[in-house]
Amino acid sequence: MFKGFKDFLMRGNVVDLAVAVVIGSAFTAIVTAFTNGLIKPLISTIGGTDAANGLGYQIFDNNKATFLDFGGVINAAINFVLVAAVVYFVIVMPVKKVQERRKRGQEPGPSEPTDVELLIEIRDLLRAQQTQRGTDRD
Repeated sequence: MFKGFKDFLMRGNVVDLAVAVVIGSAFTAIVTAFTNGLIKPLISTIGGTDAANGLGYQIFDNNKATFLDFGGVINAAINFVLVAAVVYFVIVMPVKKVQERRKRGQEPGPSEPTDVELLIEIRDLLRAQQTQRGTDRD
């Protein structure tokens, strides 16, 4: 059971997909912080809601909605770099090492079914089809 699960996880496309999802989520945080911290206050210069206080610049002193929140953007960028580093060092590097060992033959790759297992599966499928045809006629 665990060998099959390990073989599933060691396929390159599964790991690549997981990395893409995590990096995509972290990048979304940067984009959200950029729009909320920089673009939204620029739009708010014509009137809008209060902006969060932090590291930034107030465009108009009498309109708190024009606060450019650089701290939020910097925070999201740091978050992105940290998440990307953890994903790389915890997931990508170990998987690459295992794949390199497999290429050199030091570790066996995902097991493929034997000829006997394939023949048994074919036999069982043919039996199931014959059984289904017999019940369809009744």
